[in-house]
Amino acid sequence: MGTRRFVVVSGGGSGIGRAIARAFADRGDHVTVLGRRPEPIAAVAKEIGGAALALDLTDPHAVERARAELPEHVDVLVNNAGQRMPLPTEPGLAAIADHWRRMYDHIVLPAVLLTEAPLPRLARPGGRIVSIGSTAGLRGNNAYGAAKAAIHTWNHTLATRVGPDGITANVVIPGYIADTEFAFDMVQDAAEHARRAETTLVKRVGRPEDVAAAVVFVASPEAGYICGEFVNVSGGHVLGR
Repeated sequence: MGTRRFVVVSGGGSGIGRAIARAFADRGDHVTVLGRRPEPIAAVAKEIGGAALALDLTDPHAVERARAELPEHVDVLVNNAGQRMPLPTEPGLAAIADHWRRMYDHIVLPAVLLTEAPLPRLARPGGRIVSIGSTAGLRGNNAYGAAKAAIHTWNHTLATRVGPDGITANVVIPGYIADTEFAFDMVQDAAEHARRAETTLVKRVGRPEDVAAAVVFVASPEAGYICGEFVNVSGGHVLGR
């Protein structure tokens, strides 16, 4: 176990975010968990001995106000927050436009705003920014896939910007992950898990802990030569990039 670091994890109240927060805490790091819902993030923070900060990351004014409550020094920032919006049920272009705007607002803006807010406090050198993408951003999945693709391409610009300061910026790209609260528009049962498992090379579905392990590695001091990259965690469902 190395030097204790200060870690900020958005969307840390459940699923992948909770697993990431736990993984860093298990290493002895101090973790600040962010999310929209106060109760889940407070429960995670209590469990791991960290801190909780409830806010709406789509609201730039709320993020600006929350800046004072973030750690004065940040070693690792994990952009995991991102709400998947339901497909429109009403006909017409207005409903389609609203869906696409809301998806962008809830996937892209949280990562961009939360990165900009504490950026001056990020360790130089040694800071780590890890954003959570999706194989949907590689293979396509309507507005959700397009928004995740925006995270992937934004990271190129971010990495170019922060790399000279000794900060790395990378994207961890999960495939199908079971036991999350994210897939409200997908059936998650034994039959679906079995079907998804068959599309991988390792013949199993992913777990939140699989993604957390990749995030911890990419954010580690030993990964300082990995910057501007995509790390697929899909069991071989998507090969290469």
